Amino acid sequence: MRPPVGHQAQPLWLLIAPVVFVLLWSGGYAAAKIGLAHAEPFTFLSLRYILAFMLLLPIALVLRPALPREAREWWHLLISGFLIQGCYFGLSYFGFWLGVSAGAIALIVSLQPILVGLLAPSTVGEKVGIGRWIGLGLGLAGAALVIAARSRVEATSMIGVGCAGAALCCMTAATLLEKRADVKVHPVISNLVQYAVGIAAVTPFALLIESVRIDWAPEFLASLAYLVVGNSLIAITLLLAMVRHGEASRVSALLFLVPPIAAFIAWILIDEHMPPLAWAGFAVAAAGVLIATRAPTPAKA
Repeated sequence: MRPPVGHQAQPLWLLIAPVVFVLLWSGGYAAAKIGLAHAEPFTFLSLRYILAFMLLLPIALVLRPALPREAREWWHLLISGFLIQGCYFGLSYFGFWLGVSAGAIALIVSLQPILVGLLAPSTVGEKVGIGRWIGLGLGLAGAALVIAARSRVEATSMIGVGCAGAALCCMTAATLLEKRADVKVHPVISNLVQYAVGIAAVTPFALLIESVRIDWAPEFLASLAYLVVGNSLIAITLLLAMVRHGEASRVSALLFLVPPIAAFIAWILIDEHMPPLAWAGFAVAAAGVLIATRAPTPAKA
C-alpha cells in the first residue's frame, strides 16, 4: 500500500537509529569511567580523536566522498566540531578532573532537551506543544531520580560547575546549529573535520597541563576502542543525522534516557548499585521520552 499523498514513510535506518544511538551513547559513561582511571582527561580525549581520525582517513581515501563546495558548509563543519568535540566533551571531562561528581555533571547536562525546547521556536522555527513539554518534564524528572538514587551530586569546584554549564550550552548550540544550517555533507567528511578540530582543540591542553602518561591496561584499551568506534564514529553520526531529519526538541528528548540506561549498563558491566528509586526513575524517564517523541508538533512559525 502506498503512503498517503504528502506523507513520506521514514527510512528504516531512521526508525532504528534512536535505539542504537541511546544504547551506544549511554554505554560511553561506563567506558569513560574506566578509561579516565588510566589517563588524564585531555590526554584521553586527544588519543580518542586521533584514533577516530586515523580510522576514517583510509575510508575517505577509498570512498572519495564529495567535498563541501561552499565556504558556509566548511564553516558549519568547523563550528560544529569545535562545539561538540572541543567544548562539550572537553569541558565535561575537565569538570570531572576539577572534582565535580558524575552525578552533578549528568544532572546539568540533562537540562539540554529543556534548553533546546525553549530556544527552538526562535532559532529554528520549531514550536513545542504542551504534550511535548509534559514529556520533557517527565524525562528530566526521571533522569534526576536515577542520578539522585545512584550518586552523590556534589559540586566541589565552582569552576567545574561552570564547565559543565558551558558544556550544556555548547551541545545545545550544536544541536540547533545542525538543524538550522541544513548542511548535507557526507558523514565521513563531516566526522573527519570534526575530529581534526577536536584534536586541535584539546591536544594543546593535554600538552600544557597534563603529564600525558597512559596506563595501557587491557581495560583501558577496551574502553578506548568502545569510545572511538561506538561513540565517536557511530553515535555522533546518528545524532547529527537524526537532528537533520527530525525536530530538534524531539531528538534531544532521547538524551533523558542516557542517565537511566547508563546506570543500567554500569549495573550489568561493573556491578554498580541500582536501587529501587533508580528503577522508578528509569520508568518515569522512559515514559517522558515516549510522550515527547510521539507528541504531535505544531506547524512551524
